[in-house]
Amino acid sequence: MPRMRAPRQAAVPDRPPAWKLLIRRLRRFRRAALMGGAGGLALLIGALLVRQAVTEGPNSLGSVRERFGRATAGLGLVVTNVVIEGRANTPEPLLRAALGVSPGDPILGFSVAAARARVESLSWVASAAVERRLPGTVVVALTERRPYAIWQREGRFVLIDRQGQMVEGEDVAHFRDLPLVVGAGAPARAEALLDALAKHPKLATHVVAAVRVAERRWNLHLASGTDVLLPEDHEAAALDRLESFEAAHGLLERPLQTVDLRLPDRLVLRPRATETPAEAPARPTRRPT
Repeated sequence: MPRMRAPRQAAVPDRPPAWKLLIRRLRRFRRAALMGGAGGLALLIGALLVRQAVTEGPNSLGSVRERFGRATAGLGLVVTNVVIEGRANTPEPLLRAALGVSPGDPILGFSVAAARARVESLSWVASAAVERRLPGTVVVALTERRPYAIWQREGRFVLIDRQGQMVEGEDVAHFRDLPLVVGAGAPARAEALLDALAKHPKLATHVVAAVRVAERRWNLHLASGTDVLLPEDHEAAALDRLESFEAAHGLLERPLQTVDLRLPDRLVLRPRATETPAEAPARPTRRPT
């Protein structure tokens, strides 16, 4: 009796690697690209370089971008104009250096994400957008930090924004009308105090500086030389009390060394007297001029 053979199973072809599939797809667009003029030729060049990048691996992406930029620059795809929007205080030479793109450079030869990251590293810049608009325009849109106060520490003056971030690169004297805060930890806590003080404009006219004490609470140093001692974390209520006392008794015009509002149920006044260096509280130096 003849032996029965099992039927052969049809061989299942192996699926080609992803990079080969990509190359096949790029080849399909080759003819259409060649018929599309400079833009189509740029697409073709890009396809060839992408094929090389896929073959060489992800680490070659930067060099591929540069080669693509050089190749397409010959087709007229170069930067002809850099448009900057939203700049008020960021030094323009510093901004252009961070952007790293100039007229004449290949417009497809740089990383938009890397350029944006460099621009956002500038102290004046809160956020930025960098956009290519073919054939030759690069647009940079800035959102700048807004100077909110001047911070003095160890004799140095620095601008800060509402979030307490330092903004440098500009002469602080141009912003000398901003509130002055003094001492370690002052930038991070200045917003709450200054917003509360802004609700008492008559009191604010007397204030020369807000001094952070032991990174816990504030003293208000007045133009008269008086120091107003505010309680920890209850500045708004203390300022309400101070305004009432000032309206009733002209408190801020008196020759006082301190007005102590740290206790919620009483007001402690200390007449002005000669201070020894050990007793004298921390006070600001003169404003920048």
